[in-house]
Amino acid sequence: MFDLTALRLAATTVYQSMSPTPQLAWPLLAEQLGCTVWVKHENHNPTGAFKVRGGMLYVQGLLSREPQTKGLVTATRGNHGQSLALAARRHGLTISIVVPEGNSLEKNAAMRALGATVIEHGKDFDEARSHAATLAVDHQLHLVPAFHPDLIRGVATYALELLEAVADLHTVYVPIGMGSGICGLIQARDLLGLNTEIVGVVSEHADAFAQSVEQGRVVCTASAHTFADGLACRQPLPESLEIIAKGAARVIRVSDREIAYAMRLYHETTHNTAEGAGAAALAGLIKEQSQQQGRRVAVILSGANIDRRMYAAILDEDMSPNWPK
Repeated sequence: MFDLTALRLAATTVYQSMSPTPQLAWPLLAEQLGCTVWVKHENHNPTGAFKVRGGMLYVQGLLSREPQTKGLVTATRGNHGQSLALAARRHGLTISIVVPEGNSLEKNAAMRALGATVIEHGKDFDEARSHAATLAVDHQLHLVPAFHPDLIRGVATYALELLEAVADLHTVYVPIGMGSGICGLIQARDLLGLNTEIVGVVSEHADAFAQSVEQGRVVCTASAHTFADGLACRQPLPESLEIIAKGAARVIRVSDREIAYAMRLYHETTHNTAEGAGAAALAGLIKEQSQQQGRRVAVILSGANIDRRMYAAILDEDMSPNWPK
């Protein structure tokens, strides 16, 4: 996919637009979970999510290959779209972004504020993605995919930062949407010659990747209804599945209730905001905490972009001592 030199070059490009994000070991998380917990704070990025790294690298690479490009189109639930909107604005390109109907109002507003034209279409990401492809043909726009080597190499720079900053990590938990984040992490680990196990985390309500890994083939689900919209994939891509199946120790499922608990725990122990997908990795660690006692573990807080009303309602729920059931 890419070598270590290419990854370090990607980091140089990314750092023209942002600083490296911190990885912090939080004492209260360690106290609650019985292991050292390093949090990779991708919520501290310019768009509040890890995707910005890939967007910057992708658009720069596109313009070097196709300098005549004037306009982009893509589909998103929000973070991928914000990353591309920021990159498009910096390079003077137009961009249309298709989101499913009922998408996050605040993510939509953020994309519009970055200069994007936001189009609502379809019941979920996959229908939005199909409409984006149609718009690309009809209006001669460049269609930006959800998964591409430059997107992976860009987001893999977060993994390079984490794995070079924190030695002897036993396990890293990472959310899976379309797969760029976990694939970048797997590649960075392999390039550094580490034995760290990587555990992918999906929603039990959007578990197409988990089913696909278990069955050794692409399995599509009829729906992907989870409030953690960054996990809402029902049609895995074969190329990302191949990397995950080969490089991840396992892919585990968490419930929306478990994700909401992890969001509250982040707030209580670190005072950081996590969106649903951003908290999924911590939910995965909590689910497997008996397996990680005394170990050095990292979780990827991949994003913080959640609508205020939803976040307030989640924080207001009772953190029952009987959780989880």
